Amino acid sequence: MFYESLMTKIEDTKWAERGDPVSVVALVLTDTNTLTFAAAIDPMRAANRRAGRQLFDWRFATPEGATVTLTSGVEIAGAPLRQIDSCDLLMVLGSFGVSAQATPPLLAGLRRLARAGARVIAADGAVEVLARSGLLDGHRATCHWEDLTDFASRHPAIHLVRDRHVISGPYATAGGASPTLDLMLQLIGSWFGASLATQVASALVHEAPRPGNRPQGPLLSLRPEVSDPVVARALNWMEAAIDDPIPIAAIAARLDLSTRALEARFHKQVGAAPKQVYMALRLDEARRLAEETRLPAGEIALATGFNDQASFARAFRRAHGVSVRDLRARG
Repeated sequence: MFYESLMTKIEDTKWAERGDPVSVVALVLTDTNTLTFAAAIDPMRAANRRAGRQLFDWRFATPEGATVTLTSGVEIAGAPLRQIDSCDLLMVLGSFGVSAQATPPLLAGLRRLARAGARVIAADGAVEVLARSGLLDGHRATCHWEDLTDFASRHPAIHLVRDRHVISGPYATAGGASPTLDLMLQLIGSWFGASLATQVASALVHEAPRPGNRPQGPLLSLRPEVSDPVVARALNWMEAAIDDPIPIAAIAARLDLSTRALEARFHKQVGAAPKQVYMALRLDEARRLAEETRLPAGEIALATGFNDQASFARAFRRAHGVSVRDLRARG
């Protein structure tokens, strides 16, 4: 059941048995995605309303106490982080330009509140801030799929996974706005019961939340829309194994199909064979890495499942019309 407790420390307190609400501080950074902000805050409002009592009591903080502006232009005022002595739950919300905002005083503030017993959620780009504090070292975590490769190279002490959201000890991380909403629903369900979480999801017209351990596909925006659940499952496995491709015959066997039957389903749904779709996913990810990272072409090849650099170079040029070097020169 989606809302069942994962028995991790962020979920271990019997909040429903407490008379006082969960004390929440939302630390909002400049240029936080407005959807990420709403995904973190509005489920608490809906939970209070549906429960008929105050389950969550939240207040806003900003790094230095100055008003911050969300991506939509909405301004958020809050107390400076240094004035926050304690809270039950600290939410760190950020999306763009987070590295410049991860100042030593801010990172020290995160460590101070964590030592005081706060459970910490980092959403979207704010995962980078929490990582720089050192609090995630030795823990499982996720981040937005666009940042996975660079994040892993910057923070080798963190066990990075492609999951939509992750709970590890007293820390939780979410890869974007939609995973943040699903994470909040999971915590509401764990703390106050599955029935309330279902009511909140229904109030937000969010009727099919995705489990946190569903992989973030690096190319979800380019993924074909499919109605066949068998093809959808095959695509999930492909997206989760870009760097170490699964043989099509093995995918078919997992689905209890013959290779020919799987090919027929793919042709009906997306107009191409599964091998072609898988290659397109890998080469589109290779292009993203070429455009958005400084990885050498050889490392991009390995990250997208090519053991032979010459084969990768030919496939990349055939798909995109240019080499990795020429593509980067254009930018």
